[in-house]
Amino acid sequence: MTDPATPVHTAPLRDDRRVVLVVAILASFVVGLDSSVVNVALPAIRQELGGGLVVQQWTVDAYLVTLGSLILVAGSLSDLFGRVRIITWGLVVFGVASVLCAVAPTGAVLIVARALQGVGGALVTPSSLALIVAAYRGAAQAKAIGSWTAWSSAAVIVGPVIGGLIVDGIGWRWIFVLTAVPIAVTIPLVRRISGDVVAGHRPRVDVVGAVLAVVGVGGVVLGLIEQGRLGWGAPTVVAALVIGGLALVGFVPWELRVTRVTGAPLVPLELFRARNFAVGNIATLSIYGALGMVGFVVTLFLQEVWGLPAWLAGLATLPPTVLLLLLSTTVGSFAGRYGPRWFMATGPAVAAVGSLLMVLVGSDPGAYWYAVFPGLVLVGVGISLMVTPLTSAVLGSVPQTEAGVGSAVNNAIARIASLVMVALAGVVLGGEMSVGGFHRAVIVMALLLVAGSVVSAVGIRNTHSRT
Repeated sequence: MTDPATPVHTAPLRDDRRVVLVVAILASFVVGLDSSVVNVALPAIRQELGGGLVVQQWTVDAYLVTLGSLILVAGSLSDLFGRVRIITWGLVVFGVASVLCAVAPTGAVLIVARALQGVGGALVTPSSLALIVAAYRGAAQAKAIGSWTAWSSAAVIVGPVIGGLIVDGIGWRWIFVLTAVPIAVTIPLVRRISGDVVAGHRPRVDVVGAVLAVVGVGGVVLGLIEQGRLGWGAPTVVAALVIGGLALVGFVPWELRVTRVTGAPLVPLELFRARNFAVGNIATLSIYGALGMVGFVVTLFLQEVWGLPAWLAGLATLPPTVLLLLLSTTVGSFAGRYGPRWFMATGPAVAAVGSLLMVLVGSDPGAYWYAVFPGLVLVGVGISLMVTPLTSAVLGSVPQTEAGVGSAVNNAIARIASLVMVALAGVVLGGEMSVGGFHRAVIVMALLLVAGSVVSAVGIRNTHSRT
């Protein structure tokens, strides 16, 4: 009889390591491409569908709400039913949702379709990284994660420029057709993987926990976004914030109860007993909140205040992603040898300096070369120093059998941090994009990055391998 705690390998994944890495990269490419092209399309979407900043925020956050909430369920499904099967389901859902986004007649339909895309993204994201964790070990794993980070970031490089050209040339709807293309390449490759890792038993999925997560995150985000249109005292806003807050407050007690009764919670809270897992996720909350605001605010500012076309705005925001692509694999190798602590502490601090440098911008686009460009370069260097070590520190602290849910928790926290900061953008910006609002936003980014740096320096412990 199989021990429930023991993973069942249908075939050794290490025999398929190259295919596993390619699949993991392409699956993440799909999710990253979607995120990067949507940001440059927001002004065009607003112009055609209306709705102002609120519709722009929901176009981003509808995706992130379902992604950030359901990624927890997907992590459990990945461990129970296999990484390969869950990735396949996720790619199919994502492809269907992309087509719905492309034909959306109204802002409301687009928002619903974006939420469905988030469901597909939730299924794909934890499984792709969990495949690497299952196939690689030690320093090789850190290097593979570095390659995954770097090449997955190619989507974010291709997305803004090609997406901007598509928006300016044939219209924003075609960007969602673009996101469906990698799916057609990835699914046949997934079928070539001969092995998988599944749990030895199949407990029930924590449905109540999933509902509490979705209602909690979605309610808070709904309140934060809609206050910009309705005001803080509006019944809808108050009800959303109260219900969302109560759901989040009830989430932890429910998870503790499920742990005692069935041993199959949505989030295994015992994972947080591992120091690097707990501290790494606290750092993730702060750092990725800042990075989520960077992507949203800078792209809007370049188009709506400086009047740059979508393709040029996409090109102008590439420095962080280019640096991430160039440096992540090398940083991953060094972090695998020397440990993640000081990489995670130094990276956010460097990025914070870059954020503060962008306070120098005004209404003149010429400020790009002495404020925005060097600021984004420093942000890129900081991200490159931090991302791979952070991922390695978090996932290296959990057992292989829980790699799927461990990856899901970390990804969920990153996405939730981003979506909350995008939801708060209306408060920080004052309802519309302006020079003053942009200055406030980059200061908030810097404060969050500094907080992430301090948490990492104080809390992370090195448990590295020199092999």
